[in-house]
Amino acid sequence: MKILFIYPNAGSQLGFNYGVAHISAVLKEAGHHVEFRQLCEDLEPLPTKDEFIADLKDMNPDIIGFSVVTNQWQYAAQLAEWIKETLDIPLVCGGIHATIAAKEILETRLFDYVFLGECENAFSEFVEKIDSNEDIEHIRNMGFVSNGKIKINPVRPLPDLQALPFKDYDIFDFQNIIDAKDGWVGVMASRGCPFKCTYCFNHLMVKKYRTDLQCSFRDLKYIRHFKVEQVIDEIVFLQKNYKNISMFIFDDDLFTFNRDYVIEFCEAYKKVSSLPFVVNGHIGFFDRDRAFHLADAGCEIVKFGVESGSNKIRSKIMNRHMSNEKIIKSIDLVHRYNMHSSVFIMIGLPYEDRNDVMDTITFLGRLKPGRFRWTFFFPFPGTVSYKMSIDGGYVNVNKMNSLLNFTDSSALDFKEEHNLFLEKVGRIMPWFVNAYADFEVSPVYREKVKEIVQMDRSEWEKVSPSLHDEDKRLTLQFQRENKRHYAVKYNPFMGVISDYFMNEN
Repeated sequence: MKILFIYPNAGSQLGFNYGVAHISAVLKEAGHHVEFRQLCEDLEPLPTKDEFIADLKDMNPDIIGFSVVTNQWQYAAQLAEWIKETLDIPLVCGGIHATIAAKEILETRLFDYVFLGECENAFSEFVEKIDSNEDIEHIRNMGFVSNGKIKINPVRPLPDLQALPFKDYDIFDFQNIIDAKDGWVGVMASRGCPFKCTYCFNHLMVKKYRTDLQCSFRDLKYIRHFKVEQVIDEIVFLQKNYKNISMFIFDDDLFTFNRDYVIEFCEAYKKVSSLPFVVNGHIGFFDRDRAFHLADAGCEIVKFGVESGSNKIRSKIMNRHMSNEKIIKSIDLVHRYNMHSSVFIMIGLPYEDRNDVMDTITFLGRLKPGRFRWTFFFPFPGTVSYKMSIDGGYVNVNKMNSLLNFTDSSALDFKEEHNLFLEKVGRIMPWFVNAYADFEVSPVYREKVKEIVQMDRSEWEKVSPSLHDEDKRLTLQFQRENKRHYAVKYNPFMGVISDYFMNEN
């Protein structure tokens, strides 16, 4: 059979679809033909309806499968409507959104089937049975409509990562993706996370699997690793078959979880590559041993999910239990081994007020990570934090449904005064951090932040579009003067310390 996968990725950061890469490899092993379309402006202009339909007719697929994250649902629904008007073939929706909103997707009648969870084996079974005209109604991980009623089948055990075939890179325009991402190439060594952060889909996945399989978290084996040799083989393959790779970025939820695995990987990596790499760490799973081996193997950046500088928000709203002191120690450890630190920050959470946002800003000024990436909180349906947002009366449904990403604005409504304050911080957070970071240039930024905070909406809307240009002007001035500061770098929602990008230049 011929299967087409569509990955809506519009108006957001260019991504790589690991799930489809593995599913395609499984399907090709079974003799099927697979094609892939990633709809992202960073790769090529988004197609018009006529262009999109003409491309589909030219491919003439037997099944079309979408891989959808929640922010892309509205765009995916539009594409599905176009297909339904033209082609009479099975439409399938998978991805994170299908896992957390399967019933809602099926209620639209835009998709014939949804697949929940990790579906390398489930989707392959579906294609095989469709191909041979067998009954498909009992396929695990699948949802569908039967006699007007929605049915969601239980999931099967999670795939054994070490038994999966090598990812299929051939379906992607992978060299174009590498070049569009300035040489940064994503890899995954594991799946799963042990934590239950209220805003993340992981706790929903775990709940679904544990309920359906009637097992403990331990027996579920949610956290799984590829063999180190599998990951190393992939690194070797990528270096041999593609050019312009400058950095490997490990997109595991928690790369530093298993100390022995980290050490084994680092010892193997430095034998096959001299390229720097990036990992996601966790404050509770990071120590001298991990730091030493990562640095020795060429790790350049260690990223941590700090999310907020407010202990109240972290513990009561996010279910993230770590102290500011422990965070500082971990960042210091990264710097001690001459690596660059990065932290994720979120603003606009339910029950967060201006003092909480300022706690985050002042903590970043004290922490001084190598970089920080900030986003607005987004209430994923079904999560604990979504219920908090609904219960608190914060959700603006129309705005939530219109957002394609987490970086442009907040999906919540805190009333005009706080909404405006969040817009200001979200637009130019490095200025706020500089103002509280006891840099030589901090007085300059304090004055600028004071002016911004005092602006009403009309004044703000006149000034806001020019702030990134002003940030570039200031950073050029302070670079010439060799004065330390954070600047907006690499994308509009990242603040990077001048030590890093001045050395890079």
